[in-house]
Amino acid sequence: MQPFVYSSLPQTVRFGHGTLAGLGAELARLGIARALLLTTPEQSALAAQAMAAADGRIAGHFHGAAMHTPVTVTEAALAMLKDVQADGLVAIGGGSTTGLAKALNLRSGLPQVVIPTTYAGSEMTPILGETAEGRKVTQRDPRLLPGSVIYDVDLTYSLPPHLSAVSGMNAMAHAVEALYARDANPVIDLMAAESVASLAKTLPAIIADPLDAEARGQGLYGAWLAGICLGNVGMALHHKLCHVLGGSFDLPHAETHCVVLPYALACNAPFAEKAVQRLSAALGHADPARALWDLAGRLNAPRSLAALGLAESALERAADIAAENPYWNPRPLNRDLLLAVLRQAHAGQAPVAPQPASPDGMKT
Repeated sequence: MQPFVYSSLPQTVRFGHGTLAGLGAELARLGIARALLLTTPEQSALAAQAMAAADGRIAGHFHGAAMHTPVTVTEAALAMLKDVQADGLVAIGGGSTTGLAKALNLRSGLPQVVIPTTYAGSEMTPILGETAEGRKVTQRDPRLLPGSVIYDVDLTYSLPPHLSAVSGMNAMAHAVEALYARDANPVIDLMAAESVASLAKTLPAIIADPLDAEARGQGLYGAWLAGICLGNVGMALHHKLCHVLGGSFDLPHAETHCVVLPYALACNAPFAEKAVQRLSAALGHADPARALWDLAGRLNAPRSLAALGLAESALERAADIAAENPYWNPRPLNRDLLLAVLRQAHAGQAPVAPQPASPDGMKT
């Protein structure tokens, strides 16, 4: 067996139905009396639920969280945080609010309580991606990890079928890339395979009946596992491309992950035999990249970058940006290979492994 390193991240997770009711007790446990509540502009109903559960421990509400964590938004939230003299952060919603909480934590050191309502997984990671001047920059720091996460399955019932589908596929991407990560280990391998199997099985059930309690619970469970994978090992080609497409071209986060995943996996599959074996078992298909592409089709999720509004003329620039900073990937990369993957993803046809990279590709 290959030697490995596994580090457990310090965090309290509460998972179940109706767990939001314990928010006030959790804030009291953490010594938070004046929390700043974070949501997107559309989440007034969620904000009201959180305030009702917080036992008077919310000092202010910032409702401007946005995709890709723009620095300008963070600066506005930081000003409110100072105005209300907040001593903690409560984020309820998806990756946008979680990202904002982390960005504020980075600047203030205040503790975070995160209440996810999607399958984004960011709540389980010490990773922050911030966008400024058309570029998304990602950093990893143990201090960014939210100390407390409350998973309330009941809050996911209202997640629309489309968002359930793309958010679930986004979660699967974390687990897929964890299986061929440079710092993979047996614990994360088990979690990643379980995550993929759980989400692949339950996402169609969720789309068929968004109020299916068992499916919603299993979906959130699979997303939780995927988030742990994302937080514990490094990512590769898929996440790099998605960060470029989101940060530089403002494509929607979850939808972009949904589209790119099968093509990134098809590219890496010839160089990640063990990962492919585990994914084949989890998905019940000899070609896991095709299985994921088929799954997206069954979920009526987008399967091409063109469907997300990306012009074909933008692919060259996207490849240039992705190639600027070499990063580890199981398959050696260069600009031509990156462009080939992007062209496949733009067209939306069934994924196949692109031609080998030329000898002058990025070093792994």
